[in-house]
Amino acid sequence: MTNPLTTDSMTVLTGMYAAEAGYLAAGGPGAAPFGMLAPFFAPDVVLHQADALPYGGTWRGHEGMERFFLAMSRAWESFDMLEQEFLATGETAVVLTQVRARARATGRELTFPILQAITVTGGRIAEVRPFYWDTEAIAGACAYASPTPAA
Repeated sequence: MTNPLTTDSMTVLTGMYAAEAGYLAAGGPGAAPFGMLAPFFAPDVVLHQADALPYGGTWRGHEGMERFFLAMSRAWESFDMLEQEFLATGETAVVLTQVRARARATGRELTFPILQAITVTGGRIAEVRPFYWDTEAIAGACAYASPTPAA
C-alpha cells in the first residue's frame, strides 16, 4: 500500500474504509498487518473515543491505532458498516455510518449510528472524533472493563 496521492478528504476516507474492510477480512488485529491501514493515518494521528466505551480514551500514533483496533476486536465479534453518508468533505469531514455489530462477550447484536468528525491534513487522517448515539447500550452489550490507552 502506498500513501494516497490526494488531499481530498473523501478520496482519503474512501480509501481508508476500503483498506479497513480488507484488514478485517484478512483477520484484523493479530492476523493482518496494520500496514494495510497505516498509509491513511498521519504518524501522529489522534483518535478520541468516548470514555464510557469498552475501547474508550485517546489513542495516539500508529501504535495507538494498532492497540485501538485490538481493543475493538476484543469488544466486537463483528462490526459491519451498513451505510455511510458523507455529510461534509472538507479538511474536516463528517461521516454518518450505520453499524451492525455483535458483542464478543455477550453475543448481543446492536444496530447504531456513529457520526465521525475526521480531520484530513496532507492527504492523511490526522484526527478522528466519533460520536455514538448510546454509549451505555454499547458498554452494556460488551460487558467488560475497558483497556487503558497509552497517552
